Amino acid sequence: MLVKAQKWGNSLAVRLPKALADECGIEANSPIEIVREENCIVIKPVRKKVSLDSLLANITEDNLHSEVETGQPVGRERW
Repeated sequence: MLVKAQKWGNSLAVRLPKALADECGIEANSPIEIVREENCIVIKPVRKKVSLDSLLANITEDNLHSEVETGQPVGRERW
């Protein structure tokens, strides 16, 4: 896919085609990382890192489910 670098103030700008941005999960105002690898420019979406502690902090009495019975062991499971 060919696009053109265009002047934007004192910088250059490249527009990402919508189909390509959609495939990579990039939307308007999405944070992206731009890095140089050898003689190439690599643009990556920034993925939010989620910790186990932050996920567990969202568990409440209202959304906590009870244990789920899955039946008797069928292989070499240990109790």
